[in-house]
Amino acid sequence: MNSAVIGAVDIGGTKIAAGVVTESGTILGRLECPTAPAEGFRAAMRRTAEMLRAVSRQAGAGYAGIGVACPGPLDPLAGIVGDVGTLPGWQGGNIVAELSGEFGVPVVVENDADAAALAEASWGAAKGSSRFIYVTISTGIGAGIILSGELYRGVDGAHPEIGHQVLDSSGPLCYCRARGCWECLASGPAMTAWVRAQNPDAPELTAAQICELSRGGDELARRAVEREGYYIGLGLANLVTILTPDAIALGGGVMKSADLFLDRIREVIRNICTQVPAEKTLVTLASLGADAGLAGAARAWIHRRRR
Repeated sequence: MNSAVIGAVDIGGTKIAAGVVTESGTILGRLECPTAPAEGFRAAMRRTAEMLRAVSRQAGAGYAGIGVACPGPLDPLAGIVGDVGTLPGWQGGNIVAELSGEFGVPVVVENDADAAALAEASWGAAKGSSRFIYVTISTGIGAGIILSGELYRGVDGAHPEIGHQVLDSSGPLCYCRARGCWECLASGPAMTAWVRAQNPDAPELTAAQICELSRGGDELARRAVEREGYYIGLGLANLVTILTPDAIALGGGVMKSADLFLDRIREVIRNICTQVPAEKTLVTLASLGADAGLAGAARAWIHRRRR
């Protein structure tokens, strides 16, 4: 068996993906299962280990190590999950201990947005950029920041929770206990909640369904899309004004409908960011698509082990 491959795990609020990734970023195989957070952390780790074994057999390759991309807050160095709103009941779970015990190889855990930022900066849309922000907009909103070519960490190694910047203090209450944070205004579930609030008798729609209705001319869906573009743009405008990056790459499930949002996003940034050279910040789509999570997990392992 070739051992020069990396096991990669991408943990999300709704699904867990596991794959085999080479050191050049090629994904040799992948499997997915529901996250089912209510079943508990240990059950999820058992399913993850089963998928890692299965894709290893399919690829005919053993693991030099395993990288894991997971939503925060978490301790990326110890691999311990914090109080993650999309993973209730997982607090205190130690991913490193679980997977290193199962496979006997080094395990690296990284915040999912940070991991994707590392992958996009090395293999994707921001290759060659020294000041770069990756933003994922899906079940939640997260961002990974690359400054001077290095992943930015805060005090005590903390990941900046940019999705919880407050944009409207009179807005809806988030699980983070703030009102009107970016995530509760512009995530996929935020679109669903806003449409439901406008028409309580309507069936609950996903963000993807709202986008499709907007394409078909539905007026409420069109308003939801316009609102979404505005709030995505407002959060990004704050990042442009504060950090003036070379590039921002947008990923996550909501951005599968990016053609509906990008013009509005760029308009908001252009109108608000008057004190910095905002026109020099490229706002583009992440290029790794559905592979960003697994590629990021593998890149996080390479990055940490080399350091």
